[in-house]
Amino acid sequence: MTMMRIAVTGGIAAGKSTVVNHLRSLGAFVIDYDVLARKVVEPRSAVLRGIVSIFGEDAVLNDGSLNREFIAEHIFGYSDESCENRKKLESLIHPAIYDCAKTLEGEYISEYSRKISKEDCCERASLRSVIVHDIPLLAQVIDSIPFSFDYIITVEAPKDVRIARMISERKMSQNQAEQRISNQVEEIERKKIADFVVDSTKPMEVMLKSVDSKIKTWISKEH
Repeated sequence: MTMMRIAVTGGIAAGKSTVVNHLRSLGAFVIDYDVLARKVVEPRSAVLRGIVSIFGEDAVLNDGSLNREFIAEHIFGYSDESCENRKKLESLIHPAIYDCAKTLEGEYISEYSRKISKEDCCERASLRSVIVHDIPLLAQVIDSIPFSFDYIITVEAPKDVRIARMISERKMSQNQAEQRISNQVEEIERKKIADFVVDSTKPMEVMLKSVDSKIKTWISKEH
């Protein structure tokens, strides 16, 4: 059975994780780039050593882990220096993340190929043949990421809704929330690369049903 590679992206606090978790619950294999971003900067990793060489020893806490608060102060902002620091950080982290994603995908495909059998029902087998790359900043890296996607989904909500969610759910200040949004591309850029746009302001059941319908349509085209 043909494997399908789908990317899911979206504005911060737009509801991307809800869609991704739903697809995971239905059997899709998910590669979470936020998880990989944490993995590649674990203590004593080559990437973390590279970060220290750029930002200094303050980039690491006493326990050897990345000082995320320190890094955030240096990469999230409107200044040219913040922008330059962010680019330096991404040049270290992104290639490492892509390598991890390639490894995970390869391992899953090998395992899937061994386990798939004629007894699998079509629906279950089809969803298991879907590999989801959960990539928050896909629009920023679409030209450099070493993957091609069969389909791209973006999950969107109005800016004021997302800011309210970040303040209430993530305990950010208004300024912090606005800075996070400003460091992502505009919604229009995500929509340009998307094959399907999910409106997360709709009731949960309606939103997820629209995703299910679209995925089934794509799967049917492949078979």
